Amino acid sequence: GCTIPAVSNSMENTFLPPGFRFHPTDVELLNYYLKRKVTGAPSHFQVISELDLYKYSPWDLPGRSQYQSSDNEWYFFCPRNKKHANGSKINRANEFGYWKVSGRDRTISHGEQNLGLKKILVFYTGRPPRGARTSWVMHEYRLLDKDLDINIQVPFFLFGG
Repeated sequence: GCTIPAVSNSMENTFLPPGFRFHPTDVELLNYYLKRKVTGAPSHFQVISELDLYKYSPWDLPGRSQYQSSDNEWYFFCPRNKKHANGSKINRANEFGYWKVSGRDRTISHGEQNLGLKKILVFYTGRPPRGARTSWVMHEYRLLDKDLDINIQVPFFLFGG
């Protein structure tokens, strides 16, 4: 088994108006939340947890989210976990299964500026190539800003029935 440390929910005592929903656009995730995280700029609300999410099964992640919602969407900052120290491949496997890329990366733009890339991944239980596809889908965002030292991604989880 795996011991999972408790997560404190700093939003508990924060006043949010009735009907508040956290539904950032792709542009907002990249240009506001991820850029602020990478540059160390302050954020008004701490709504995205930092977690090495590839160590956990996807069904354990909702309870680890900073912002609890009735929507099946959870947001996390995740340090890049390279497969090999000198390589560029990211290790997306754990004892429960693995995240497999689905389709090609999509460029996220705002006006004429390309802000970053969005990668869609699906969780499979077991080991490749005989893994069993699940309904867990993750959107992984990466900044393209060449002036930044990028070592953090902001994956976005969406549970699909």
